[in-house]
Amino acid sequence: QVQLVESGGGLVQAGGSLRLSCAASGRTFSSYAMGWFRQAPGKEREFVATISWSGDRTYYPDSVKGRFTISRDNAKGTMFLQMNSLKPEDTAVYYCAADPRYFGNNRDEYDYWGQGTQVTVSS
Repeated sequence: QVQLVESGGGLVQAGGSLRLSCAASGRTFSSYAMGWFRQAPGKEREFVATISWSGDRTYYPDSVKGRFTISRDNAKGTMFLQMNSLKPEDTAVYYCAADPRYFGNNRDEYDYWGQGTQVTVSS
């Protein structure tokens, strides 16, 4: 198993940047493909980004492509989400997720989740 802890959320003005981190403990970090998801009040949890086990492949939805960058440091057991040009519609609780077998955008396929970190973008 793996335990995930997100950090780095906060309040930022539109156009600003934030960098989220997801620290993993437990089983070897490189055994997991990783993802970021977010959930705004009253909405379903939606896909934000995913990165493969070695970090050689990434995938984003159109809503964040070109603004967000996912990365990972397997030696340190940490994943990151660099968020630039933030918009008020990016406001949500951001969750990191891990799965040993699945790499993709389907939240139902991820076995492990963190508790989330709040990101608020003011206009």
